Amino acid sequence: MGPERRILAFGDSLLAGYGLKDGESYPARLEQALRARGINARIANAGVSGDTTAAGLQRLDFTLKSQPTPPELVIVSLGGNDMLRGLPPEQTRSNLDAILTRLKSSGSRVILLGMLAAPNLGKDYAEKFNPVYPQLAQEHGAALVPFFLQPVIDKPDLIQQDHVHPTAIGIDEIVTATVDDVAQALPPVAEVKFAAPPPR
Repeated sequence: MGPERRILAFGDSLLAGYGLKDGESYPARLEQALRARGINARIANAGVSGDTTAAGLQRLDFTLKSQPTPPELVIVSLGGNDMLRGLPPEQTRSNLDAILTRLKSSGSRVILLGMLAAPNLGKDYAEKFNPVYPQLAQEHGAALVPFFLQPVIDKPDLIQQDHVHPTAIGIDEIVTATVDDVAQALPPVAEVKFAAPPPR
């Protein structure tokens, strides 16, 4: 299985597993999918339902310090609550920029899970909000999933009754769509040099 790969899932209810049973959250199912591919992943779920990018930024240092070992990769999923509350996209960008800057300085690689503005927020809002993720990923050298919820959009059977959060089956669809991105975002395993066996 190889060395343990430490991953931190840092975000909001989409990572926390809102409305799902234990073991059905995106980080839990992603860990299983990575292990099925021979990657000895250990994913810490630091998803907090309701978190905005501002709240995420506030708890980032505490979260990083509370990890037993520094994560090799941090999965960032924040901004959906900013968008649902109609917060200025400039704030979302500024907070995510600070989060990515902090993670970069910690030595962790990052994969950013992108969001798109809901159609009812209007064209002007979408034109400011939607480019935030690809632009920041490029600026910080982070991997990007352009739209995290793409596999469940317009599929009512994959969304919970709140019309926002994926069902367990929806989560599995998202994992299938993103597991390659996450695997590729992991840093390469440093080659371990074994000592020659002692002479018999």
